[in-house]
Amino acid sequence: MFKGHPKGLIPAALANMGERFGFYTMMAILVLFIQAKFGLNEQISGTIYATFYSSIYFLAIVGGIIADKTKNYKRTILAGLLMMAVGYFLMAIPSNTPVASVPFSLTLTCLALFVIAFGNGLFKGNLQALVGQMYDNEEYGKMRDSGFSIFYAFINIGAIFAPMIAPAVRSWWLGRSGFTYNATLPELCHQHLNGTISESATQRFHEVANSVSSTPITDYTAFCNEYLNVFNEGFHYAFGVAIFAMLISLVIYLKNKNNFPNPALQAKSTDGGYDTKMAEMDAKEVKQRIYALLAVFGVVIFFWFSFHQNGLTLTFFARDYTHLSLLGYEISVEFFQSMNPFFVVFLTPVVVGIFGFLRKKGIEPSTPKKIAIGMFITALAFVLMAVSSLNLPMLNEVKEMGGLPESMKVSAWLLVITYLILTIAELFISPLGISFVSKVAPPKYQGLMQGLWLGATGLGNQLLLIGGLLYAGVPLWITWTVFVIACVLSMLTMLFMLKWLERVSK
Repeated sequence: MFKGHPKGLIPAALANMGERFGFYTMMAILVLFIQAKFGLNEQISGTIYATFYSSIYFLAIVGGIIADKTKNYKRTILAGLLMMAVGYFLMAIPSNTPVASVPFSLTLTCLALFVIAFGNGLFKGNLQALVGQMYDNEEYGKMRDSGFSIFYAFINIGAIFAPMIAPAVRSWWLGRSGFTYNATLPELCHQHLNGTISESATQRFHEVANSVSSTPITDYTAFCNEYLNVFNEGFHYAFGVAIFAMLISLVIYLKNKNNFPNPALQAKSTDGGYDTKMAEMDAKEVKQRIYALLAVFGVVIFFWFSFHQNGLTLTFFARDYTHLSLLGYEISVEFFQSMNPFFVVFLTPVVVGIFGFLRKKGIEPSTPKKIAIGMFITALAFVLMAVSSLNLPMLNEVKEMGGLPESMKVSAWLLVITYLILTIAELFISPLGISFVSKVAPPKYQGLMQGLWLGATGLGNQLLLIGGLLYAGVPLWITWTVFVIACVLSMLTMLFMLKWLERVSK
């Protein structure tokens, strides 16, 4: 699988793997942390989550501009790694819960998230640009798609284990104080403290509270204060795990950076490298390539709008509607965040093998056609969710009951299968989309175009807040149907532009 690829590919993938481990450690618990820490509802916490997630990718545009202007991709990437480590350190500092001032504490949290987002913006797109530059010659050019698939699989290895680490740290910290984990309890505690808990939910709250405490509860207000404080301290320490992941990524990057291309040196060469490509590309071709990329960016916005519901509405669904048991074992809400990277790693060799077989036969689909197929597969995942949610009550009814009875919850296999389908779709879109950008982008705009690819991802992530609003306000089957419609329309748009995109990318 690695034969025929440049030697810098694996070190770059390993450096990104460490960064992704830290990132997904945080993302597995972020929306749950925001709700448990500040007592926010799904709409507000969803807006914060979506804004942070989108800013990561919007700031990649800034990172791309900086790297393109300076031609110093390596130093820009290094600065991003260091900034992310600082941001995770700020998130890891424990503070008392319930907080004395929600606006003040929430502002500090958002500041830490901004530091992480800006660091990621300097790092992510520019590392992808460097990987693309490794394939900018005849020797490696034909392996570009499979190279990015391998790169994508490696970085997801870190994401497999990250969602397991954060819950383990949180549960360990709870256990030290004589408590066990319950996903619905923090919200009930906040409702009790704020005096907004319903009469029917109060009985449920008392039952759950006594089930997680090793000692009898005589003062439920004192219990709420203690449980929320310990629960969120565990989350803070879980963020600290990301710091160590960033240090590992930093060491790998520094040790292997000499294996990465240096665009500043290539631009000075005269032997058919980077500068020759620029010289041969006239202004008309540059415009056509940019227009093609912008068209693809517009389509994939709706993929990310749908796909990244895995960290928002699908996480809420796991908490509120899913029986947390699989193969006889109890699982946590965060467990499902491991499904996507697990499937990425184990399905990538299969997908690469299939594409390689089709390439040898001369019938491999073009990258734009693969993206269109991926949009269709994404729609299928949400069709499954919509059909399976037809008889489930709305969220406000669930809250009024103090939580859905176990007898009414759906099997965890529903989400496992949904994540499997979404991952197959992702392998048709994300790594191949990055490959498409690296191939089509004019050389002098490589960092910017990778940044704009991530910016499109960012816009899709900002739209995630729509998912949060729908989840809390309409029947579930309507929420999932919105994503079906978005994906089908995107697929049809991609097919309409297919011949043009294939011509431009030759």
